[in-house]
Amino acid sequence: MPEKSSDIYRYGLTSFAQTVSIGTLHKTFNLLKHNFAAKPAYLLEKYMRLLTKVSLIAATVLTLSACNKEAEQPKPLVLDTDAAKQSYSLGVSAGRFIDTTIKEHEKLGLPLASDTIVRGIQDQLAGKSQLTEEEVQKVMMALEQTAREKQVEVAKAQAEQNIAAGKAYLETNAKKEGVKVTESGLQYEVIQAADGPKPAATDVVRVHYTGTLVDGTEFDSSKERGPAQFPLNQVIKGWTEGVQLMSVGSKFKFTIPSDLAYGERDMGTIPANSVLVFDVELLGIGEEAPAAEAPAEKK
Repeated sequence: MPEKSSDIYRYGLTSFAQTVSIGTLHKTFNLLKHNFAAKPAYLLEKYMRLLTKVSLIAATVLTLSACNKEAEQPKPLVLDTDAAKQSYSLGVSAGRFIDTTIKEHEKLGLPLASDTIVRGIQDQLAGKSQLTEEEVQKVMMALEQTAREKQVEVAKAQAEQNIAAGKAYLETNAKKEGVKVTESGLQYEVIQAADGPKPAATDVVRVHYTGTLVDGTEFDSSKERGPAQFPLNQVIKGWTEGVQLMSVGSKFKFTIPSDLAYGERDMGTIPANSVLVFDVELLGIGEEAPAAEAPAEKK
């Protein structure tokens, strides 16, 4: 039974590593990042720096797996202390993170030889690295640059696909009963009519809304966090135009072409050139006064 926290941590990592063969990792390292088109550039750079560390962790896991290969079954482990549980949990958490990262690598082709990664770890631990520190840094910087270039390629391809998919969706949606199309191309459907006042572009509005991509993926909603409140002329063009058509108390469904939304900008959860679908309920016009402070919360 492992007695040291480091041994238990190794046990947690190895429990994961035993499910990952050298051949499997060779395949999973062939791709780098899932759906880079949905990630802004500044997150990409942070991710790529993290990737370097993750690659080393993954190699360490494989090394631990190789070291334990002789034992078909791990030694019995007793998690009878907080330190033991903490150490084991750290290993499991690292394994889960590595597992997710490896799967993400399958989305972008960057072939890496897993057996060579393991050899690099072993050589470094033995003080026999075949590359100088300067050479290692140069190679890793080149890898990051290549990944950035791959990201641009993927983002461009995804953006082009979104243009085609959006165009097809708009054409089909425009033919549905009850859907109206404005001169700008905004499509809307009245789900629930009302006789309340309508806002001007300069008004502050209060709304409930849910936003999805054309494939149904939800990227934002006010339903759980509470109504949203904002000046109508400080949001995307499709919202500014569409909400002015609504009366307080009404519910509309808007299908917004990408040029009335975020256009070529990548907004993270909203890829470039995306057509957006919003279900909107107009709750009121004008800023709502903050709720009175509860007596228990007064200082």
